[in-house]
Amino acid sequence: MSIFLPVQAQLKTILRSVVDFHVAEEFERKLERSRVENKPLRIKLGADPTAPDLHLGHLVVLRKLRQFQDLGHQVVFLIGDFTSRIGDPTGKSETRKPLSLEEVAANAKTYTEQVFRILDKAKTEVVFNSDWLGKMSASDLIGLTAKYTVARIMERDDFKKRMAQGRAISMHEFIYPLLQGYDSVVINADVELGGTDQLFNLLVGRQLQKEYGQESQIVLTLPLLEGTDARVEDGKLVGAKMSKSLGNYIGISEPCDVIYGKVMSICDELMWRYYDLLSQRSDEDIAERKAQMHPMEAKHDLAFEIASWFYGECEVVCVQDAWKSQFSGRCIPVEIETIEVSSAEGGYDLIRALVDAGMVQSSSEARRMVQCGCVKLNGSEPYTDIKARLESGQCYTLKVGKRRWVKISVKDS
Repeated sequence: MSIFLPVQAQLKTILRSVVDFHVAEEFERKLERSRVENKPLRIKLGADPTAPDLHLGHLVVLRKLRQFQDLGHQVVFLIGDFTSRIGDPTGKSETRKPLSLEEVAANAKTYTEQVFRILDKAKTEVVFNSDWLGKMSASDLIGLTAKYTVARIMERDDFKKRMAQGRAISMHEFIYPLLQGYDSVVINADVELGGTDQLFNLLVGRQLQKEYGQESQIVLTLPLLEGTDARVEDGKLVGAKMSKSLGNYIGISEPCDVIYGKVMSICDELMWRYYDLLSQRSDEDIAERKAQMHPMEAKHDLAFEIASWFYGECEVVCVQDAWKSQFSGRCIPVEIETIEVSSAEGGYDLIRALVDAGMVQSSSEARRMVQCGCVKLNGSEPYTDIKARLESGQCYTLKVGKRRWVKISVKDS
């Protein structure tokens, strides 16, 4: 008896949120053969460890991988420890600086530790492409490049734009898609997943498998997740994709209350986008929530679901209760860190106090927060004077921004 669901039942789960799909008929044949032979498909995801931590943007694809695992298939999580030292030209307007061996090794270690917070370790094969790419001879590399034409490489949008703008393209950038495609040959992938920006590279893998006498992999791409700063303009949701370098990310290793608070900070339109791309709820459930539920309650539910992927239910419940009390009820938290400072003559400078308390990174940031009314006494009365001083012998409860509280006790020097 087959352990696999009927093909159409599998497709209903797999194809949710998928953007590009190559090729439908081939995929159905693969799935049917898998059922008949009772043999799982090999599902590939390649990740270049260019940054040390995973965030929710990575989870769009990782959760799709987990769906494949739940359907009985084998995931091959490929760490691009070799290709990351070259640099994927996808979306780049100029050549990216290669990473060092030490940077790649440190990032790869973090990836392999964090990825199993989503994936089933028993159904995941972790491989490193340095195991084969690092051993290629000059003859091997020339043989690989002979299997793909310059004309096909130049069909890539990134390269066409840079050529038109007179920007440099290094030879190693032309080779990158071939190396990523060759990874699919080595691991004999049945399906490869990636973001929509990876479509060209994934299709190269299909072609190279054919050149090497293999059955071509199925290519599925998923949307890029907008960062927490995305907003609505002219009725449309706009914003850069989630990125640690842009500071608009929700890291999966961040504290529970930080993850919860960041989800609560997003706009309503982005919340529904996160529901569609991240939530385990059915399409019907999400549609019903959108039609009947107050956006604030829907956002609390989403924040609870996401935080629960990484933390125990008890901790998430406590965070939710505290958040609702603190922010929805506009109450001052019961427990707030107290910072003691010693005043000089005339009190203690507010800007300096915010920096010393670790509430902001710099004096310039503190001034901006004060000027825009984001620093409030007891959560309600704003300080707007950047020259304000805190009086000696007083204790001030300050709210900075949306979620940060501190008590500053000013002592006589």
